[in-house]
Amino acid sequence: MVNLPVNGASSSPGSDLAVVTPSYAPDRELCIDLNRSVLEMTGPGVVHHIIVPDRDLGVFAVLRGPRTEVHAASEFLPSSFIRLSRFNVWINAAHPWPPVRGWIAQQILKLAVVAALHVDGALLLDSDSLLIRDTNLDTFRKDGRIALYRAPGAVDASLPGHRQWHVSGRRLLGLPSPPEGDLADYICWPCLWEPAVVRNLLQHIQNVTGRDWHTAVGAELHFSEMMLYGLYVDEVTGGPAASISEMCGIVHSDEVPLDQADIERLLHGAAPGKHVVMLSAKAGIPLDVRRRALTSFRQTAPGSERGDIQ
Repeated sequence: MVNLPVNGASSSPGSDLAVVTPSYAPDRELCIDLNRSVLEMTGPGVVHHIIVPDRDLGVFAVLRGPRTEVHAASEFLPSSFIRLSRFNVWINAAHPWPPVRGWIAQQILKLAVVAALHVDGALLLDSDSLLIRDTNLDTFRKDGRIALYRAPGAVDASLPGHRQWHVSGRRLLGLPSPPEGDLADYICWPCLWEPAVVRNLLQHIQNVTGRDWHTAVGAELHFSEMMLYGLYVDEVTGGPAASISEMCGIVHSDEVPLDQADIERLLHGAAPGKHVVMLSAKAGIPLDVRRRALTSFRQTAPGSERGDIQ
């Protein structure tokens, strides 16, 4: 069976939704803004789980509260994982080579945290995201069912990395190599997972590989947790009960800064169904510019008037 952390994530009684965010000290201010938006834009039972490197626990301690839990990454990783902070990699004593890169370790953390939650849905939000409208589990339902994001044929020749993620995901799941031609994409912002599905997914990986799932995933050089989840639901479980092909978020992933007017145009041009904005931390947008633009939007947009980002 999948081993869950003894002192890991918990869920609020009566809640059907939780929010999960990996973060670290350089993104502290962004994460503070995200946390405020989660508390303002979700119901009283929704808990925000923030997972940080052990050394950064003190930096994030100020966020702890009735609806915010701050966890050390080590709570969710096996004792065989040893972090080499100087190089942002982990050595897994159970499978020392190749080292587990920081990006892969972060994805392992997301899977482990969600698997430990006992709610109907877990919303994955990075620190550079914000909720801009009231959000609950119904936001992610279609015809009454929790929907899987699936963009058919979106992985084409222009996305070789996505194809590699298909290959690694299929290998972990015991599926044949991807067919030639365009493939489905499952990567979206925001991303909602069902924890019960994640637990079954991780058990499936262990059954297929004969190894602890942390070790199996950590041995991959190219990996996407969202691609893995989508492939499992689509091709192992027999397909989702419902699917959508449009994200409910606004995304600026280019490493190009935006000014306040740019951000406001982006926000005001978004359809009412967009509940999240992700402005990549790598875009180099000054914090005060982000905050002014988002405050202006939230003061004028319907359904987003609970409070300001200060």
